[in-house]
Amino acid sequence: MLKISAQQIDIDEKEVVAELQKNSNESIDVLAKRCGFSRQKVWRIIKKLESDRTIWGYHAVVDTEKLRQKNYILLIKKTNAPASELLDIILSREAENNAKELDVFIFSSSYLHGRFDWQIIFRAADIRIAKKFCEKLNRLYQPYIGEITLIEEIFPVKNCGIQNPNLKKLREFV
Repeated sequence: MLKISAQQIDIDEKEVVAELQKNSNESIDVLAKRCGFSRQKVWRIIKKLESDRTIWGYHAVVDTEKLRQKNYILLIKKTNAPASELLDIILSREAENNAKELDVFIFSSSYLHGRFDWQIIFRAADIRIAKKFCEKLNRLYQPYIGEITLIEEIFPVKNCGIQNPNLKKLREFV
């Protein structure tokens, strides 16, 4: 029996992950065919990646226009206040509770390196609701927020690695 190198295992895992990111709803058989692997090999790779938390969730890519909502990006620059207290508030998930009250869905929340320190990507019905959410966050994290920038997504060209099927509509916005 051939022994597979760690490098080849890494390449195979990345190939399966790439296919899952295109459409995690595909059957194992379809994924295996696209990767050129056996069904069993793909199943084993997925189970390993799930168990070691390389894959820690699956995501549906939705057309926010059909939900009558928009995507927003919130960029936050923190003050020089000690970050340890801020971390406690972030880990308490109070921001998510405030979001639920406004019917805001948070997709992503990330600590950054660069001009801004934090990024929150969320979906809301309109800019008015998005601004209310920003105001609530500003009150919640008041001593820690130095600057907030809110950006409204006009047209998603690619989302989660998937090209928008309505790409021709982009001409309406440009």
